[in-house]
Amino acid sequence: MTAARLELSIALSDNENTQPVLRGDVQAEGIKLFPTCVHPSEMFWRQLKFGDFDISEMSMSSLIIATSKGPTDWVAIPVFTSRHFFHTMIWVRNDRGINTVADLKGKRVAIPEYQQTAAIWTRGVLEHEFGVRAQDMEWFMERSPEKSHGGSTGFQPPAGVKLNYIPPTTNIGEMLVKGEIDCALHYLVAHNLVDRSKIDLSQDPNLRQIFPDIPAEKHRYFTKTGIYPINHTVVIRRSLHEKYPWLALNLYTMFQDAKAHVRAELMAGLKHYNEAGVLDANARNWLSQDLLGYGIKGPRKVLETITQYVHEQGLCSRRVGLEEIFAPSTLDL
Repeated sequence: MTAARLELSIALSDNENTQPVLRGDVQAEGIKLFPTCVHPSEMFWRQLKFGDFDISEMSMSSLIIATSKGPTDWVAIPVFTSRHFFHTMIWVRNDRGINTVADLKGKRVAIPEYQQTAAIWTRGVLEHEFGVRAQDMEWFMERSPEKSHGGSTGFQPPAGVKLNYIPPTTNIGEMLVKGEIDCALHYLVAHNLVDRSKIDLSQDPNLRQIFPDIPAEKHRYFTKTGIYPINHTVVIRRSLHEKYPWLALNLYTMFQDAKAHVRAELMAGLKHYNEAGVLDANARNWLSQDLLGYGIKGPRKVLETITQYVHEQGLCSRRVGLEEIFAPSTLDL
């Protein structure tokens, strides 16, 4: 007789490491999952405001901010479904004298949301790598308090930061094209219930990304710091975790299996390039590393850096410990 399995809802964004879970190619022992694919902007807003799903991806920054005020409705597992070098994604107007990162001082800068993880990573890099602080710029935020993650975590602009809300009649893309702002720190156009911009900025000759050689800047930053910024983690409803503490490790194992499945397919696809001698020693070295590692021990520096940035940017009153965020059974992984 087959033992009954827990039936739980799960929301994930669509990326290569989540696809095996969304498709049902991998399973968590003792759990039957009902997956929904949701854009992260909408997913985090729905979770923070309504708690729509039993399990989901979650914004690292919003989880840290909420946790700084006491236990949340969520317990995280150290699965990191999204990583990017966000500071390389800045869009600028060509007519505003922005030739280097230092030229962002004094400029009007737009973001979907001030407290989103991408914005925090970018501001952290701007300050620590280039000497440009948040207080050096004037900020324009697209999401309204009602449709923002910060609306559920008590967001207030940090001291010394000038923040304006973009009117609902326009958006970041329109303002940037019209010259009403100078740059966009992060830009989202994917359809969802939260973000409003639609314009493809790459088609406008008056706009460009601030780094002329983005791969070179990514390589410089990673080589110098060893940091590959983490954007999303995975959370479980706290009431479920308390009732079924085995959930955390079973789900963690499932996500590890999903990532291993994707990596095996990638390496198989690259095998013929390697055998043909197309990949040099440096490329083979990079491919041999798991730069998307889960757990606490491997990514500890990255995780401690984002908790540092959230605190030093004035978004929470204290530095949050990793043991407050992640399930106790995962802290030694």
